[in-house]
Amino acid sequence: MTTTSASPQVLAIHGGSPVRPTFLPYGRQSVDEADIQAVVEVLRSDWLTTGPKVAEFEEAFAARVGVAHAVSFSSGTAALHGAAFAAGLKPGDEAITTPMTFAATANCVLYQGATPVFADVSTDTLNLDPEEVARKISPKTRAILAVDYAGHPADLTAILEIARRRGLVVIEDACHALGAEYGGQRVGSIADMTVFSFHPVKHITTGEGGMVATNDPQFAETLRRFRNHGISSEARQRQSAGQWHYEMVLLGFNYRLPDIGCALGIQQLRKLDANLARRREIAACYTATFRQIPAVIPPAVRADVNPAWHLYPIRLDLEKLTADRGEVFRALRAENIGVNVHYIPVHLHPYYRERFGYKGGEFAVAEDGYARLMSLPMFHGMSDPDVEDVIHAVTKVIACFAR
Repeated sequence: MTTTSASPQVLAIHGGSPVRPTFLPYGRQSVDEADIQAVVEVLRSDWLTTGPKVAEFEEAFAARVGVAHAVSFSSGTAALHGAAFAAGLKPGDEAITTPMTFAATANCVLYQGATPVFADVSTDTLNLDPEEVARKISPKTRAILAVDYAGHPADLTAILEIARRRGLVVIEDACHALGAEYGGQRVGSIADMTVFSFHPVKHITTGEGGMVATNDPQFAETLRRFRNHGISSEARQRQSAGQWHYEMVLLGFNYRLPDIGCALGIQQLRKLDANLARRREIAACYTATFRQIPAVIPPAVRADVNPAWHLYPIRLDLEKLTADRGEVFRALRAENIGVNVHYIPVHLHPYYRERFGYKGGEFAVAEDGYARLMSLPMFHGMSDPDVEDVIHAVTKVIACFAR
């Protein structure tokens, strides 16, 4: 733990010395020499894209999450768009989702000309509240997009039960939750389609990239065509067969993940278990400390769930502090702790306010959570001293602002 000040209780924002001499981000990638070598080998090969590494990565990923099919995409957002397309969303349709997410979850519905309908979240996990979902279903509803916020799986049993009664498709946005378990099952093997992200701050990275996991062969076929301009065959297949002819059978996009990224993903996937174990160690250390601080509310973990801990979002008990979230945020940044906020509820973004008329106050639990949320640094490359610095800084700042 770094302690450079003779008066450690004087906050850096008030002129004291910071806990750390250098900035600790909330998340970052971990890339080693084996990762680099895997990419170099592809760069020296004949196939930089649409080549053999794509299928190799997809097959390894499907085996890891326990599904029959995994279809790679150029980003998690592209994967969400593919899932919305495969689910058949179209103009006039509605899909129910959470406001407590990154905008891409709702945007993928808009890409299809359909309407995202928000439902409020549960107080403990900030995941979709199934009772609120049930209230929002209309004759136009075609899908439910559940988000595994921070890496804690949504209430999938209840959500799937609602969907099965109504004939709806369940898309699980598990971009935070690779490696998480729900009821003894691996996330990726439960919903109709499950979407993952390989952005650098996630559990594994391909630079940018995403994946849709599914057991439905029709969904898988549609996803593969959609990410390849709607064409029914791929370049490597045509070369192997000695054919030139191809046909566009639907209106798709160029959402392909190149072999360069897939080679990196294959290597990263081999380290997933170690990455998860480290994140869980950090979360356990944080929780053991922060549950002792009255003004800090650690994230909840429901029974029969093993989260993946993409984020570690604390909530501030503002009634026990003399400062608001913004001042606490600035104080921790001054201590060189890269806290962040996840997320501004989607309906509060200017685009959604202007298009749909949201004013604020529509989703009380999500909005109250947002006012109190702060994400602490959480990535598998953190050292023990890094973790100690975060704990030291949070303890120091909260003590200064405690009533």
